[in-house]
Formats: sequence, structure tokens, C-alpha cells
Amino acid sequence: MTRHIAVLGGGLSGLSSAFHLARRCPGSRITLIERNKELGGWVRSRRVELKEQNATALLEAGPRTLRPNARSVLELIHLLGLENQIITVPKSSPAAKSRFLYIPPSYGERVSGLQRIPDSLWSLMKSPLTRILAPAILQEALKLGNRPQGSTDESVDAFLRRRFGADFAQIFGSALIHGIYAADSRQISVRSAFAAMWDAEERGWGSLIRGSLFPSKKQTQDAYETGTVPHLMSGASVFSFRDGLQTLTTSLEEYLKRQSRVEILRGSTVSSVAENGGHLKITLSSGDSVTPSHLISALPTPHLYKLLAPSFRSLKPFEYLIRNPTSSVHVVNIVFPGHPSTIHPAGFGYLVPRPPQGYPASPAEGPGILGTVFDSCSVSAQDTSIAEKPGNGDAEFTKLTVMVGGPYPVPQIQAPLSSSDVNASSLEAEYVQRILKKLSIHLSRRLPSPIYWRIHSNVDCIPTLLPGHLERMTELGECLSSEFGDQFQIVGAGVGGVSVGDCVEGGRAAALALGEY
Repeated sequence: MTRHIAVLGGGLSGLSSAFHLARRCPGSRITLIERNKELGGWVRSRRVELKEQNATALLEAGPRTLRPNARSVLELIHLLGLENQIITVPKSSPAAKSRFLYIPPSYGERVSGLQRIPDSLWSLMKSPLTRILAPAILQEALKLGNRPQGSTDESVDAFLRRRFGADFAQIFGSALIHGIYAADSRQISVRSAFAAMWDAEERGWGSLIRGSLFPSKKQTQDAYETGTVPHLMSGASVFSFRDGLQTLTTSLEEYLKRQSRVEILRGSTVSSVAENGGHLKITLSSGDSVTPSHLISALPTPHLYKLLAPSFRSLKPFEYLIRNPTSSVHVVNIVFPGHPSTIHPAGFGYLVPRPPQGYPASPAEGPGILGTVFDSCSVSAQDTSIAEKPGNGDAEFTKLTVMVGGPYPVPQIQAPLSSSDVNASSLEAEYVQRILKKLSIHLSRRLPSPIYWRIHSNVDCIPTLLPGHLERMTELGECLSSEFGDQFQIVGAGVGGVSVGDCVEGGRAAALALGEY
């Protein structure tokens, strides 16, 4: 009997699942179901023409660069033949070496402003941040273990306060979580976000710094088919592709379209998932149904929970699908005239810690900027002249991306929306002006009027993995295995982690769990 595997969701996790299933299970029929017409989830790359500059700029609405440490992603690059599309940012470049914090004046004049994060002893000696960093690091190394007895997890903020003190946790910890999760560090699980720190504390008899001096236990890793890609990444801090990260999702889609046993249902909304005589039945809003022998859900977990029949919801671990809240983010791409050196310092960008007085209650008090990425410093090779010559080292324009929202309230806008959109209302234009005004304050310079801007409203895009998340997901996995064997698996950012590598790895693992067929 031919095995029929359905994959719900055509984002990174779903595409990874379907790709590895198609490779490893050539005798199986695979159906990928996605409610949108376009696959790829939050990965969206768009090229815009800048007529006055006789050039084009590549803009990202989601993730923009990746670290070369996720072997599952390196494997995809090799298997899809994308080696010649890679662009890397060397560790020696300003984008890799210079990262900043913008510290609001409410933290005090001695540390406020755009501050470069020290990356050497010499820079530490000169930095205004030394008054926070030096005592925090010294006290952590000398402090006795103080993890509460029986504790199996806590928030990132609680962990950093316990080990490094309140100032370090509030400034550095909250800014870091703003950049990764667009969330409040007082809510994010430290074991889910930074498992290595939790483990280092255990190795170091209660100290993270002491633990970092001892090697971690080597874990058995699966074999990955990475070819020459690790060599290409040698010396790279981060990487992307010439046409943006959507190169990866588009290539996955193209591969699947070439497979005769793979069917892609676009624009197909799932209305329910239920049991039907020992099998799973997926009903679509069109009235059609799919009855697969196996199901992999890569949907956002709250969406999946709403689709499940009462027989599923009666099992307590399925309640964990709705335990974590989510963050919504406005991604604002801005292109300015002029060389990057006239707009911002050389570097990757900056993050902003949470206000010491707490997050505002109204978007009128904003905009709440989480951080800004200096795209022209790291991925200028994505931009081209109209003659399609890649590379923009002598550019006469600067592109950057501002992240707004997360724990800050944001106004309701019609997005995506750009400066060339005739439907832009006065409210939305005013919103952009407020962002530009705050950006000018952060960069301590008067900024020219943008050549182009674009706003993407990514609603509920990043799950906030609350403390205890790993234990809850373990319990959910055991429940799925007990009730359904290998018939039903759940993957995605709300289960295994929010990074691109986490999503790709989760889909790969789900496919491997079904074995070759």
C-alpha cells in the first residue's frame, strides 16, 4: 500500500519536511497544503527599482542573514545546488566586528546614546558600557551557585539577573531578546533560547563563565550531506543569497514541483483535522478532504489547535499548543540617498533595551523600535545596477531595516505598504515620519528624506517560548507517540525553536522519523 503523507503549512518547516520526505521516501505520495498562494511563510525577498540611482535594492520582509552553524541549512544549500548564490560577510568586516546598542537617556547620561559593544579588552577599557560589563562579568565568575533548588527553567531575565545583576539583565538581556524574539526577556525561557548558557552554569558549579572554560559533552550528530558548503563558509560571520533568503524557499518549491509524487495545494485553507476510522482526516474549506496515512503539521501551533477535533483537545498535552503568546512586528525597509557612511556608523546595526520605566500602553507613545539593521554594510552585494551588475560597494544609497513592535503596541495599518503606494493614508505616512524622527535621534544625525520605504506587518510571526516550554513539548511528543505512533508529528517555530536553522532541522527530523519508504 502506498503511504500518503500530508504536510500542513508551506513555510520553512513545511517545505523542509516535504523536501526531505520526497528525497527519502520516493515510494510515498506527499501532499503539501498551504492556505496562501505563495509558499515560504515569513521569508519574503523583494527587489525594488531605484530609478534616480539607476540601481535596484533587495529588501527582506523577514529574516535577512543566517549564521553558518546550522548544518541542516548548509545541507539544503548543497542538495539544491545553491553554492554559487551564496554571499558571505567575513568575520573581519565592520558588519561582523561592530555591533551597537542604543541606550535611551532614561538609563542615565553616562551610558546613553549609540554605544558600540566592546569586542576586545582595549575597546572594553574605553567603552562607557564598562561600568556595567566589568563588574557583572567579575561578580559572575566569583559568585557561588544560586540556582533555586529544583528549578528546571526560568526566564532569560531571571537567569541573567541571578548571575550578572539587574543592570546587565535589563540592558543587554532585554536588547538581545528584542533582536531574536521581538519579545520581553522576562517571558522567554532561558533553556529554549540559550540552552548552552544553562548547561554551562551546570558545568561550572553554578557559574556560566567558569562553565565556559570546560568543554560541553559531545553529542552524537546525524550525518549531513553538506558537500563543499562548510568550506565556502570558512571565515564567514553570516551569509545570505544574491537574491535574498527567498532563494532557499523558492528552490525548495521548485524541487517539489518537479517530483511526480508531490502535490502542492495552494490557496487551500484547512478547516478541521479529525480522526476517521483509525486514520486522520483533513477537511478543507472548499469541502474537499484528504485522508493521509501520516500527517506532519508545520502550522503555527495556535492555528493547529483551532483545527483539531474535540477528541484531540481532550488530551491535556494538546493544550500546550496555545500556551505560548506570539509577537507581531512591523518590518520597515528604508532606502536613503547617499553613501552608508553619511547615514550610520559602519557595523551590523543596533538593538534597543526595554525602557527602564516599562513598555508603553499605547502606540501613541511610540514607535517602539526594537532594533535597526544596517543592511548596506552586510549585504550590499545583493544590490545591483540596472545593468544587472551585482555589488554596491560604491553605492550612492543606503538601505536599512527597522524592527518595530513586539512587546510595544503598534498601530493598525494596511500593509504591506510602500512610499510608491497611492493608497498610503496620512496616518501611515505620519507613522513613517515618526519612525524616521526616532531613527534620527538614535543615529544622532539629521537624515535625508528616503528614496523609498516599505512596511510589512508580520502579525503573530514569532512565538514567545515561555519557561517550561521544553518540558511541555517533550510531554506533547510522548502523547503523540503514544496515541498515534508515527502517524502524527508537529513541527515548527512554536515547537523546536524560531531560527531558520531550527525550522529546517525540525522538518528534516520529522521526515527522518518516518524512515525510508
